[in-house]
Amino acid sequence: MHISVLSTESIKQLKIKKNGIYIDATFGYGGHSNLILKKLNQYGKLFSIDKDPESIKFSKKIKDPKFNIIHDNFSNIYKLSIKYNIEKKIDGILLDLGISTPQINTPERGFSFKIDGPLDMRMNPNYGISAADWIANATENELSSVIKNFGEERFHKKIAYHIFQRKKIKPIRRTIELSEIITKIISHKKRKKHPATKTFQAIRIYINKELEEIKKVLKNSLKILKKGGRLVVISFHSLEDRIVKKFMNKYGKKPSIPRGLPITEHQIDKFKKIKLKIIKKIKPTTIEILKNPKSRSAILRVAEKI
Repeated sequence: MHISVLSTESIKQLKIKKNGIYIDATFGYGGHSNLILKKLNQYGKLFSIDKDPESIKFSKKIKDPKFNIIHDNFSNIYKLSIKYNIEKKIDGILLDLGISTPQINTPERGFSFKIDGPLDMRMNPNYGISAADWIANATENELSSVIKNFGEERFHKKIAYHIFQRKKIKPIRRTIELSEIITKIISHKKRKKHPATKTFQAIRIYINKELEEIKKVLKNSLKILKKGGRLVVISFHSLEDRIVKKFMNKYGKKPSIPRGLPITEHQIDKFKKIKLKIIKKIKPTTIEILKNPKSRSAILRVAEKI
């Protein structure tokens, strides 16, 4: 069962209008979408997006005329808003960037380092290459770079070396095979989390181009929100949160201009023009973390279109 993280706070921060138009850009298994639908009247609309075919299948359980499900990447949110004629009419966009529990717990998806399954990791198994195929063709330097940059793993060189040596002997096709390579060279005593956590995260992010997708959806959200529309984003690790924070600061804070800089008043006004009002940053309470330990690293950031 998937429990939506910071669900109460995220819905509260959307400031839902009964007849408003909203986008849940990461439908998952419908936790947030169902909460939004409860707050809409017959004139309200919810457009939910997900690239995962399993999530799309699950969405068919929702029988509500206000609900629209779209099978696509959330980075295409601008094109989709034009298609559905909701550009600049949107009152709120919600992004929950976490991976869902059913995805992790389904062996065939290949996301888990604890459950044996084919080493896939694709959010949409019908698109792109699997983790196993990427590893099979990656150089040692490529492995090291991905594990370092997308997993922030300090043992990236050591892990990459052993993966590369192992695949020369036998292809790595199963999740447990990859997990065991890592656990044999990194002691559990050296860290609180499982030794394979950061490497699996890194490969998953790289395979699905997750950080690129986040940058695109954030930029496109500015184009389609109406004035006063809210952007609510839940991130789960520092790489995601850094992108969200940087984006909100870029469009939500006035740049500091050095005194005596030879620029015109018009140029100064242009520099000072901001597009977002940064509302707040929220972390899960101790009670929520106890109920749902996976929420411990979550950060919710809220901004409003000006």
